[in-house]
Amino acid sequence: MQAAIYHQYGPPEVVRLAEVEQPRPRENEVLIRVGATTVKRTDCGFRSAEYVVSRLFSGLLRPKRPILGNEFAGVIEAVGAGVSNWQVGERVFGYNDATFGAHAQYLVLPAAGALAAMPAGLTFEEAAPITEGAHYALGNLRAARVGAGHRVLVNGATGGIGSAAVQLARYFGARVTAVCAGPHLELVRSLGADRVIDYTREDFTQLPEQFDLVFDAVGKSSFGRCRRLLPRHGVYISTELGRRGDNVFRALAAPLLRGPKVLFPLPSISAQDVQLLKELVEAGHFRPLIDRRYPLAQIVEAHRYVETGQKIGNVVISLNAQ
Repeated sequence: MQAAIYHQYGPPEVVRLAEVEQPRPRENEVLIRVGATTVKRTDCGFRSAEYVVSRLFSGLLRPKRPILGNEFAGVIEAVGAGVSNWQVGERVFGYNDATFGAHAQYLVLPAAGALAAMPAGLTFEEAAPITEGAHYALGNLRAARVGAGHRVLVNGATGGIGSAAVQLARYFGARVTAVCAGPHLELVRSLGADRVIDYTREDFTQLPEQFDLVFDAVGKSSFGRCRRLLPRHGVYISTELGRRGDNVFRALAAPLLRGPKVLFPLPSISAQDVQLLKELVEAGHFRPLIDRRYPLAQIVEAHRYVETGQKIGNVVISLNAQ
């Protein structure tokens, strides 16, 4: 099968297309013919190893698993022994953060993994970007116990995580203030934000009101700058470690401190989470934004674009599965 592989850390050019052995499903596994996948900050982070801590998972000197990609949509091609919950030919989507592997024509996943039937009426390209940004957003909103009437500020509301956070916070009943660049104000309003701030014209950290949660989905702020926005029970969450790991250390100390707290939830996703996201898509409560689409042959260009930090929502890779 054809796959995008990398055998060393570095810039986008370390990724190349190659023919590799097609995986086979073992007991309680399914083989998925991938129709579409995505390139995300996660892929770029593991590929570049910019954060040295990522090497603890991917390999200290070189990548242990040469195929990136953790979210996908496709068709069940084969099932292993003992699989009764999936049938050959079913259209599915899901997430694999254990072994990655979605930047290839075929992917093996546990039958009980983070997998669900595709939402009705969606193409592979529309279904593939449902899970990653949304599951990060979902985990962070749950950690902050966001509910009806809560005030939530989302910085970076046009990214894959931020755009999902705006929609999911609204689904939970929160009042959402979103921060993005001026050209995208109307887009973010269409996601359900009650108020949208153009960061090129206004510094959101100087707002006069306070929020139950300040969620920095792009990691461009800090707890120190945002603390004035938080009441005593307020929570600050960032998707980045912070300067010298500041967000992690503050989160570890949070149980010992009074006043606003920093949380740094560890991401997790289950089949139940994927099923929930499917239902939210079908009910019109959530839609992943798609910026650009590339064929697998242009995946290096996709990596380059994601690294610019200018993408709006998601970058999709099409593998043209039928």
